Amino acid sequence: MTKWGFKPVSQPNKRAPVRRRGPKKKAAAKPKAAGAKKSVRKPAAKGKGGKGGGKIRSFLRRWGGLLFKLGLIGLVLGAVGVAYLDAKITRHFEGKRWAIPAKVFARPLEIYDGLKLPEAQLSWELSLLNYRLVNAKQPETGAYTRNGAVFQIGTRGFDTWEGAEKPHQVRFVLDHGRVESLTSDGKTGASVRLEPALVGGIYPAHNEDRVLVKLDQVPKLVTNALIAVEDRDFYSHFGLSPRGIGRALFTNVASGSVRQGGSTLTQQLVKNFYLSSERSLVRKGTEAVMAVLLDAHYSKDEILEAYLNEVYLGQAGKRGIYGFGSASLFYFGQPLRELKAEQVALLIGLVKGPSWYDPRRHPERSLDRRNQVLRTMLEQGVLNDAEYDFAVKKPLGVIKKPLYDDARYPAFLDLIKRQLKQDYQDEDLRSEGLRVFTTLDPWAQEQLEKAVEQQTSQLEKSFGKRLDNLEAAGVITASNTGEVVAMVGGRSFRYEGFNRALDAMRPIGSLAKPPVYLAALEQGFTLASILQDEPLQHKLADGKIWSPENYDKQSHGEVPLVNALANSYNQATVSLALQVGPAKVADVMKRLGAPRPIDPVPALALGSVDLSPFEVAQMYQTIASEGFNTHLRSVRSVLNADGEPLQRYDLEVQQRFAPADIYVLTHAMQEVIRSGTARSTNSFITPDYHLAGKTGTSNDQRDSWFAGFSGNYLGVVWMGRDDNEKTPLTGASGALRVWNQTFSRLALQPLELNQPADVEWVWVDPLQQVQTDAECPGSIEVPMRIESIPEQTIPCNPGGRVFNWFRGLVNPE
Repeated sequence: MTKWGFKPVSQPNKRAPVRRRGPKKKAAAKPKAAGAKKSVRKPAAKGKGGKGGGKIRSFLRRWGGLLFKLGLIGLVLGAVGVAYLDAKITRHFEGKRWAIPAKVFARPLEIYDGLKLPEAQLSWELSLLNYRLVNAKQPETGAYTRNGAVFQIGTRGFDTWEGAEKPHQVRFVLDHGRVESLTSDGKTGASVRLEPALVGGIYPAHNEDRVLVKLDQVPKLVTNALIAVEDRDFYSHFGLSPRGIGRALFTNVASGSVRQGGSTLTQQLVKNFYLSSERSLVRKGTEAVMAVLLDAHYSKDEILEAYLNEVYLGQAGKRGIYGFGSASLFYFGQPLRELKAEQVALLIGLVKGPSWYDPRRHPERSLDRRNQVLRTMLEQGVLNDAEYDFAVKKPLGVIKKPLYDDARYPAFLDLIKRQLKQDYQDEDLRSEGLRVFTTLDPWAQEQLEKAVEQQTSQLEKSFGKRLDNLEAAGVITASNTGEVVAMVGGRSFRYEGFNRALDAMRPIGSLAKPPVYLAALEQGFTLASILQDEPLQHKLADGKIWSPENYDKQSHGEVPLVNALANSYNQATVSLALQVGPAKVADVMKRLGAPRPIDPVPALALGSVDLSPFEVAQMYQTIASEGFNTHLRSVRSVLNADGEPLQRYDLEVQQRFAPADIYVLTHAMQEVIRSGTARSTNSFITPDYHLAGKTGTSNDQRDSWFAGFSGNYLGVVWMGRDDNEKTPLTGASGALRVWNQTFSRLALQPLELNQPADVEWVWVDPLQQVQTDAECPGSIEVPMRIESIPEQTIPCNPGGRVFNWFRGLVNPE
């Protein structure tokens, strides 16, 4: 006997010994009676002792034991397989179901009485958020009305660090670009916020995009329609629906085409959630088993919620659109809760084939499918006749472009990722569904992008081959908080490549001069101090002689300090830097916010230090903030996927300079725009804003810079070529043009500094260093520290000298 319980079969070609029997003796035949019939033997019935029954008994004796044990093994293996599938279902379904990308939001637009809000900006912001202009007495959520200057907006709710912001009914008057008579839900004296625009995401490696929704947040219209179209027996079957399979078979045969599928929502979820797209009987069988197991373990509502978040509904480039929450934004630019019947029908129609019924690529096909779904919704009682008739006449209503895309603001998203990675691991950013609320001002970003695009194109057209391959970068911040509101990393501002705003290290040229003058003010110089703008020679450490020149190749003799800065005189600035000491200048630049060691050499006064536009903005931010240093930041707060607060990035401020010195320096920088190298700004922006800034040009005009600020914005712009070749541009003829166009479109606030108690405005005769009267020739009015004000006062001296600085000789830099 073998271990299987039967005798071994004899070896081939060897017959088993046969026991021979002798011949049986026949019994003597009895004589038949006359007329008797001949008897006939009937064959034995099969299975009852006949040949057939003998074969079966022989087969069972020979193979029965094997078949029984093989069946038992199959049963055990099947049970193990079911147990494995059961464990797989529970482990995945109860664990981390999806890698949810971090969602990145812009700042919310806050509206309040007195806010300066250009009509063009309000319209653009409402369009960005896909608010619909309607003709109604009171707009619903996500819509607005307009009657002349009166706006009514039904705002959407959203999560914030402080908690959930509820929807409001807002009414206000926009009078010549200023908000008046604002009410929120009928109450006066309030401020309201429009929800922040979704501007991008940080996606997992498989590029699946989801916006998770909870079942209690999904309108009944969506769930009822989905069940009516895809699985009418969802709440009664056990994961499989024999009735559904039969109904689908009948419908398809009757129509002569495949119009209905037999898979339940549970089966579809299993296929998408656990299995591959392979078409085979084994996979189909596995799907059926897992559907039954899933239905046994979890409630119908849990399965339905998972389906709503898992189903594939479209493709945005390399990024897949999964779930109804994400699809609602992708196709309509609206939250799922705002969708109408015709919009819901379109999304449900996409379940059958997102590519085949893509409404942007195949609108007619998509419309037919949507109307089929609407018809089913009518037949199943989800819609009544009036609702169906109204919905079926509607166009598709799909927005031309998604509400956001990966590459809309790549330079700004690059900055966000760099700052977030200081506190979060990359895997968390790509899979935990974090909500990142940033400082991005979409309107400011739009204006900076337009200015870069238009001005670089015009300059290339004007200069031809002399200015091929011109590039640009820019950073705009809130001058009082250090929040980065806009950033452009190059002319191709949708390109995710080299981010010049953060990584292009270029000589800053004359943007280094304000630190020189600030260092001098700290050592007792005043804006009326006389500087020598004359040729000079300085022996360097290597023995070479350095002889700086002015841009116009001329010297201007004796000039007041304020005029030397306003007109960017190189010789006067170097002379001043040598008096205060290059080490002092380097120290001032460091305190302003320069992030790297600076070599304290005389050429530092003319910008022999390489910085990125972002790093320059960090330095000038300290000046614009009246001497208070704060790190530039792009993130305000981070919430988890459930809207719970994780981290807030508060403003951190450190005073680096005396308010008096910054106040005096700012006046000199205002003179740059009022009468100096940046005076062209007055043709774009009214002088009433009292803007301050500084032009910059590096050696051989390889780099064109401008940095300037108002009462609420600071902007830094760079222009040049990536190959570092010469250009025909100065700071005024290149970067300043982008700055002027951008700032002329922003809602600026005047630059009105708080005058420190130890500063007074006085009229001074710079030559004699005495106080004088406003009527005196050559006198200037400047702010001074009280301890620096000349003690002597003299009357006018009509015969006194008139300085070269008063003749209007200005540097075109």
